Amino acid sequence: MSAVVLSMLSDHRRRPAANGAEKTFRRCAKKERCVYSSRRYNWTMAFTHPCFRILDLDHLPLNRDLYLMDEIWLAEWEAEYIKLAEAEGDEEDEGGDPYSVGYISRASATAVRPATVELCWYPNTHDRFHEVKTVIPRNAIVTVVEAWNYDKRPTIFVRSDWLRTLHLRSYSLFAMIDAANMTKEITSGRLSRDKLVELRDRIDDVAARHPDISFISFADSILLKTNWFVGMVGSSVKYSYEPEKLLTIFVELQAVYRATLGLEIYCVLAQGSNEFYDDALTHTSPSGNHISLNSMGLPFAQIMLIEKAAREAISAGEHGPHELYMDEDFFYSLQFEDYEARDLVKSGEYKQKMSSAPGRYFFSDAAVLGAILRS
Repeated sequence: MSAVVLSMLSDHRRRPAANGAEKTFRRCAKKERCVYSSRRYNWTMAFTHPCFRILDLDHLPLNRDLYLMDEIWLAEWEAEYIKLAEAEGDEEDEGGDPYSVGYISRASATAVRPATVELCWYPNTHDRFHEVKTVIPRNAIVTVVEAWNYDKRPTIFVRSDWLRTLHLRSYSLFAMIDAANMTKEITSGRLSRDKLVELRDRIDDVAARHPDISFISFADSILLKTNWFVGMVGSSVKYSYEPEKLLTIFVELQAVYRATLGLEIYCVLAQGSNEFYDDALTHTSPSGNHISLNSMGLPFAQIMLIEKAAREAISAGEHGPHELYMDEDFFYSLQFEDYEARDLVKSGEYKQKMSSAPGRYFFSDAAVLGAILRS
């Protein structure tokens, strides 16, 4: 089994990333790679040394920093900690160096379910705070261990194939753009076919400038979807998360709607999982009359819930109408130049689709938000 070498990771050692994102990791100091395999190494006999504490998965500490680590490093990681522990008090024994073994991903567990563990995964905390919600099946977890006298953060050893998929699959960003006061335009008779055709053609022009984003439009609304990747060292897949691009497209479409229909638009944005992670942005059937966004409906349901909460808050006078409404994960993942100004951006609550805990959405206007983002 070859060693899985991860990028976009965090560790005690920080090194600049070639692609501009965080690539800080534990690197094996040895030239040879660990050849651990669960078929050749019985991990149930591991971690009997008193420097380790094996944690019961059902009592995994929640909302606490932890590490994800490939199972291939288990034996070598254990051996280095044992050497470190047994060298204590012996000035001539340099001991082991567990921080030179393998690679880690930072995460935290938010819930333990009968079949899965819900995780917040942090693929990049170097130039943005990028948090991704994901789940790991219990059968992908080898063991959870803590070198309690040295590092209080638990390490979850996971199956190689699961970790590789986590890093190499595609993820998605979603946005819904809607025209304000369209009903009033329809009832007033100011809309015409010529205006709508011009709008469609101008949207074509915007889409042509952004071929990596899918545009699904009606006259009064547009759905946007773009895929992004985390990547791994040793693979051709590189970190490509750039949520600011959707904000740029919003400004372009804002100009289009103003010029063609004389209407303002607003946008709801969210991160989302992508179960079609080996597929293209969209699928069109051979007959041409079936278009699939290659996505589950959950991210769009989340967008609708945010819009519903914002409408209710506006009606109740809790805040006024704005141009942008952003799910908190999307908002916090933006590259801010001014973090003090970021903390002044206001937010509201909405009911999440898959969680009993309330979610938060942040609201602002394009010019105001753009002024505090890194250019």
